[in-house]
Amino acid sequence: MSATDWGNIYKELGAKPVINATGSVTMLGGSTPAPEVREAMERADSAYVPLMELEERAGEAIANMVDVPAAYITSGAGSALTLATAACMAGDDDAKIEQLPNTTGMKNEILIQARQRYWYDRCLELAGAKLVSFGTLESTSREDLEKAISPNTAAVHYYAVAQEPDPHALSLEDTIEIAHDKGVPVLVDAAGQIYPLDLFGSYVRMGADFQCTAAKYMGAPQSTGLAFGSVDMIHKLALQSFVSYEGRRIRGVGRPQKVDRQEMVGAVAAVRRWMTMNHEDRLAETELKCRNMLKPLQSIPGVTAELIDNIIGHQPYGVTLELNSAVAGLAAEDVVNRLKAGDPPIWTRIREGDTGIILHAFGLNEGEDEVVGQRIAELFNK
Repeated sequence: MSATDWGNIYKELGAKPVINATGSVTMLGGSTPAPEVREAMERADSAYVPLMELEERAGEAIANMVDVPAAYITSGAGSALTLATAACMAGDDDAKIEQLPNTTGMKNEILIQARQRYWYDRCLELAGAKLVSFGTLESTSREDLEKAISPNTAAVHYYAVAQEPDPHALSLEDTIEIAHDKGVPVLVDAAGQIYPLDLFGSYVRMGADFQCTAAKYMGAPQSTGLAFGSVDMIHKLALQSFVSYEGRRIRGVGRPQKVDRQEMVGAVAAVRRWMTMNHEDRLAETELKCRNMLKPLQSIPGVTAELIDNIIGHQPYGVTLELNSAVAGLAAEDVVNRLKAGDPPIWTRIREGDTGIILHAFGLNEGEDEVVGQRIAELFNK
């Protein structure tokens, strides 16, 4: 694609394309499928295939590559969370599967640490589950979980972020030990935990019954996710899916969460690429883009710009901007808004709980890293 074609297909529809300096975020499109993925998806157009069979074969291929007992392709990581909670409540009982989201007569409580309540825990409720917090906002102990488990507990949920470990949360190891001792499954949201490779799928290998991953981070279509787990858990999760709804004629809650055959093949190709690619080259390219953004932002009065050195997870490196508005003349919010109002718009953000801006290279096309740095610098040079 030439520079003159940039975003034209959106402009023709009256929508405004943007330079994405935020990273792999759903609201901007999430991912750009890798060339190997696009090729696999195009090849998948050549024939139709029973999707129940394709889900099984694709899941087996991914499970073998990631070294987990079983895997399933879902409509994003959020869909995997919803299907997993449904599986924990209804199991393989077809009558209960069709009863959801009415949970009468079922265990329907999902335990979650108060410290780990987060934006996406809503996905756990969509099949009819009720979230029950345990511990406090300050800390969580083993005793907190032991006391929280009741006859109505369907599962314990854990939010895993290896690059930002929480020393005051109950560890996953303790969570698994306590929950399993009482016969309760453990679900893990590990959406971005894909690098280093030994981290990918590690929570299931550690003993969790389920974990989800967002396949978009590996160059798959944004609308694909991966569910990893025990053979029993993935079997019960599959019974809730859209293909089971149509193939078995049993009406599970996952019917709206459709994945097409091209996406399934693309997800397999994305995992294969991720497991075999040169990650040193990937990280070096990302670091270079971030340093290109950083270079024009240094030595601006009132602006502290630093390189993020993290390489764990889905979004390595990055640049942080902290502003002293009294000196710089602009607050962080002003920078975000002015960049969005520019031509072309540049999207950045201040994450909840942060005071400054974080720039990421994940969604930047060639040359856009330099554009981002220069455009931000210009805001302070006027």
